[in-house]
Amino acid sequence: MEAERRNEKSVWHFYLLLVGLLVLKTYLVYRFEFSFSLNGIGEEMFLFINSIGSIVLLLGIGLFRKQSKPGLILAVYFILSALLYCNILYYRFYIDFVTVPVLFQFGNVGGLGQSTVELLNLYDPLIVFDSIILFWILKRNHLHKTSLSEKLRKKTAFTGVGILVGTAGLALIMHPLLFEKSYDRELFVKSLGAYTYHIYDIGYNSFTSINSAFADDTELSEIESYVEKKELKSSSYEGIAKGKNLIIISLESTQAFMLDESIDGEEATPYLNKLKEESFFFPNFYHQTAQGKTSDAEFMIDNSLYPLSGGSVFVRKPQNEFFSLPEALNDEGYTTTSFHGNDREFWNRSEMYETLGYDRFYSKKDFEVSDDNSINYGLKDIPFFKQSIPYLKELDQPYSAKFLTLTNHFPYLLEEKDTMISLPETPEEVVNRYYATVRYEDEAIKTFFDEMKAAGLYEDSIFVLYGDHYGLSETYDKALGEYLGEEIGPVEHVDLQKVPLIIHVPGEEGKVIDTVGGQVDLKPTILEMLGVKESTSLNFGTSLFSKIREDLVIFRDGSFVTENLIYTKNTCYNKETSSKTNRNKCARYFGQVQDELDYSDQVIYGDLLRFIE
Repeated sequence: MEAERRNEKSVWHFYLLLVGLLVLKTYLVYRFEFSFSLNGIGEEMFLFINSIGSIVLLLGIGLFRKQSKPGLILAVYFILSALLYCNILYYRFYIDFVTVPVLFQFGNVGGLGQSTVELLNLYDPLIVFDSIILFWILKRNHLHKTSLSEKLRKKTAFTGVGILVGTAGLALIMHPLLFEKSYDRELFVKSLGAYTYHIYDIGYNSFTSINSAFADDTELSEIESYVEKKELKSSSYEGIAKGKNLIIISLESTQAFMLDESIDGEEATPYLNKLKEESFFFPNFYHQTAQGKTSDAEFMIDNSLYPLSGGSVFVRKPQNEFFSLPEALNDEGYTTTSFHGNDREFWNRSEMYETLGYDRFYSKKDFEVSDDNSINYGLKDIPFFKQSIPYLKELDQPYSAKFLTLTNHFPYLLEEKDTMISLPETPEEVVNRYYATVRYEDEAIKTFFDEMKAAGLYEDSIFVLYGDHYGLSETYDKALGEYLGEEIGPVEHVDLQKVPLIIHVPGEEGKVIDTVGGQVDLKPTILEMLGVKESTSLNFGTSLFSKIREDLVIFRDGSFVTENLIYTKNTCYNKETSSKTNRNKCARYFGQVQDELDYSDQVIYGDLLRFIE
């Protein structure tokens, strides 16, 4: 009996040790890995306590049973530590937190692959290594399953629930719309803790999956009414490229600040700089991608719907009904194709392209790929474009061809023979290499245009070049800011989310279009220029050429940009002065931003377009 009491006491102390270690470990990760903005000692203390309730309850899985199992407590501790480390790796580049859809889509996107090495730090093993020591303690002290008193188990459970409910109550007092803005993951984790967030994420995704099965056409009327109000009269650019072939080029990880950027007098993008002078150039065009990155950009441009806040539509909803750009072009007699020098399964493109109505997908298997002409994620851009020309020659006209470049992909690897520019000298090698791969990408675009002209395919085509998402995340703002000679704060960081948009129509004079817009606007813009009317549509974007459109760009986390304002990290800024301004100036957009994101989610989660004839 005495031995049992000693074991019971030891198991209880072991549980408390694990709770204390995990609370401390989580807090240290919050402070030194996640870049939370904190206002005062109150938020600092709240950050320390917000995970205690969930940790007490989750580790209690092995404690609250009639026979408490120290081995199970340690197993849960290890799983939570591993989950914390997954968030660290993901956050280091994406400045975001792992969601359930991201975990499930890992196989479809190839994981982090070569990029993982760039994200590792020497102290990383410490985050999970303590589990080995704790296992040794468990064995050394011969801890085994035991019966804890019902009073002690209830007291622990009530304590965990009380802390969790109290934390949630305080969080809601500070942020009354917290659950309505659950797409703002940083706010959610900062308020309720990482583990509570993951529990909520599991519940939310389960609910949306169930909800979609019971969706019906009654949900559509309000959304259709909202979208109809956004529809605008055609501009003077309607039909300017009617009947021409459509070439869309996705510029991998390319940010607009690189245009006109130079190193020691060498331009980083000499060809794009020249091309934008001869084209319609949109200097206020933003990417709006979320966790699906390149696939999100493709999804928006093809459908004029917003991406999901967690995971990729390409992976999560490939069987949905969509009113896509390829389908609209197919109705006009276009042959619709996509070209990519990577595996056709990457981002589940093979299945999703069929859903979207593409006639043909030229993937890695259609190109001659060797160790010499490939790097990082696949075929280098220059041979990719050169090998694509013969395929274009064979296509029935008119055709649309989307090209997804690849070489300018994190971690921006490039051989010396392909390096065409001097590198900046910053403390971050990723930043330095980024300049080299952007310069290579620019040369690839020049090669493509030269090849198109030589093949006689240039004059009868319209070219749409867009950046798909950022290349340098917030992780690299300090090093980039030091090189650019400016401090990158919240406003400057939002400005860095601008990506190039160049629309080149041979024979048309170049013009700068100052419209504030985003990727969700590109589909109606392209269709207007081609003079194509959709038989059925539901677009959240509007043509970038319209002079009466509302200049509002909505990001997936609920932040937004207007002509004069920037709303980010729950703060309203004057765009011109970069200074904080009265929150009420931004508040007038809050309802519209939330409605638009919610409506788009309803369409996707409920597969609502299947109900439109």
